[in-house]
Amino acid sequence: MRYALLSLTLVLGACGQIFPTDRFDNAPPPSIDDATGLELPGEDARTIEDFDTTSATQRDAAASASAGGNVLGTTVASLGDAGAPGFWMETPLVDAPAKGRIRNPKTGRTVAVDLRPIAGGSSRVSLAALRLLDAPLTELVTLEVYLN
Repeated sequence: MRYALLSLTLVLGACGQIFPTDRFDNAPPPSIDDATGLELPGEDARTIEDFDTTSATQRDAAASASAGGNVLGTTVASLGDAGAPGFWMETPLVDAPAKGRIRNPKTGRTVAVDLRPIAGGSSRVSLAALRLLDAPLTELVTLEVYLN
């Protein structure tokens, strides 16, 4: 048993040589999503700020969504893929991609989003959009959806 623990200690100690711990210090810059032209989170992303790669200018533009548009309905939504950049909502309320806006009735905040069709009951919203709506990231939230 003593030799097994000693061997395990030596093997784990060697891991620092095989797998250097400074690999994130030299990480390449984040890549760009070819479909949207937006910056993707880096491989070392750990915090909400790391995953939300939208700029202040992009956030201001999305938050200044004009009122109006056709009401599509209300949907229950959750956080979508946190690694997918931008302002979007996947929802069964649309049959084809479209421009729209979503509103959080609890906060009164509105965000311009790309509406993407999905099959199923509930919607999924981007991290950046939920943050601008002041919506909880870990809960289901009821949102109003508008088509521009």
